[in-house]
Amino acid sequence: MVMNTLLVDDADGVRRITLNRPERRNAMTPEMLDELIAAMEAAAKSDCRVVVFAGAGESFCAGLDLSALQAMNEKTAMEHTADAQRIARLFRTLYELPKPTIALVHGAAIAGGTGLATMCDFTLATPGAKFGYTEVRIGFVPAVVSAFLVLQIGEKQARDLLLTARLVTSEEALGLGLVNEVVEAERLEARAMELVAALKANSPEAQAATKRLLTSQNKAWLDEAIAYALEANAEARATYDFREGVAAFLEKRKPVWKSSR
Repeated sequence: MVMNTLLVDDADGVRRITLNRPERRNAMTPEMLDELIAAMEAAAKSDCRVVVFAGAGESFCAGLDLSALQAMNEKTAMEHTADAQRIARLFRTLYELPKPTIALVHGAAIAGGTGLATMCDFTLATPGAKFGYTEVRIGFVPAVVSAFLVLQIGEKQARDLLLTARLVTSEEALGLGLVNEVVEAERLEARAMELVAALKANSPEAQAATKRLLTSQNKAWLDEAIAYALEANAEARATYDFREGVAAFLEKRKPVWKSSR
């Protein structure tokens, strides 16, 4: 499968999807989001047994690319809605993927990168990795990802991460339940292959059925939560604080929030 922002390859029943913008720390663009969705949909239909996500270069994914951020304040309401729907489709596709998924995380996994990394069935992270939902730092609302985060770690812990926008270490992420294992960098690939072997020893039909069972138990709640999230996303993009937050970030200055003026 040929992609502009991803490397996709197969070996021994493993479909590996590598974010491949190392010069930008694998920051997400609309093109990358579309390619991730397409790659996951193709993996779901393939005969691969396990899907592994990784990042080329120094980081897993640094969040939204600067070019995409620069375009934010120029977009129409319809374009903002399309962006939000793309994010929702990305995370929903990953959450419902019938094959077991593993994320191999090193360096930064920020905002959407945190969502991609931690929403996999298994998240293996190196000791130096960092995670964080940093949206409120630029006046934005981490809307879509919040629904999945609450399912993962509960509302109390989700409020902490989403409202403070703080970065957490692999060890803290492990304690929160966002990471399954902290693995030394030189052992990360080997540990992933051990996990792959354990997964491949089991029934693929039973694994797919188990994942369908788990996702179906939360479907009604998640449908409603994502619908609310899309509304919140659109509303946030129309606010002064969002426009100011994006501008301040791009201009490398401290934002002046509406309540502070």
